[in-house]
Amino acid sequence: MSASGVNTKTLEEVVTFDQYDEPLIEFMANLPENEKVVFVGHSLGGFNLSFAMEKFPEKISLAIFVTAFLPDMVPPPSYMLEKLMEISPAIKDGWQGVVSSTGRYEAFMKATAFSLASNEDLTLQTLLRRPGSLFLESLSKANKFTNERFGSVLRDYVVCTEDLLVIPPFQRFMIEHNEVKEVMEIPGDHMAIVSRPKELTQCILELARKHA
Repeated sequence: MSASGVNTKTLEEVVTFDQYDEPLIEFMANLPENEKVVFVGHSLGGFNLSFAMEKFPEKISLAIFVTAFLPDMVPPPSYMLEKLMEISPAIKDGWQGVVSSTGRYEAFMKATAFSLASNEDLTLQTLLRRPGSLFLESLSKANKFTNERFGSVLRDYVVCTEDLLVIPPFQRFMIEHNEVKEVMEIPGDHMAIVSRPKELTQCILELARKHA
């Protein structure tokens, strides 16, 4: 994504979600017409996955959401994010601090996203972090997802039962408001790729073998 990882753009250059999403959309646009992908979205990456599903449904054989935001097709794309913040004001305050890289970062992440991770993994994440945004205003103005495009892509969900950020009841709330083909569970925190990598990999491979 723009202004993330190795991408050289700064957050000041990335004002809207569409700008943030540009590298993924460019990748999908350049994918040969006869090729399809299995897409995995994690956390806020569920929004990136969802917009790719809306734009390129014919190129995605399966979408797997891992403790990720899974938008509904009725309200604006921002609805699920706003709903979680409504349920948990502490999450709202902490997450906004995290994406703006305040000094509360490490303590908040240890108490939520990295609750089962090692101190070494948390320290590495803290050192590598970059300022970010929830793009809440941009998402609130984005077009709604459609049943004809977004809704035509097969969706699976991996629930992380020890997630203290996107809490399991909320993960299931999103599932209940979507047509999800299969749900699997692992005993992972929000960063299951760090705390439960083997279990998560097995889940993704099994879902891909079944449904892709």
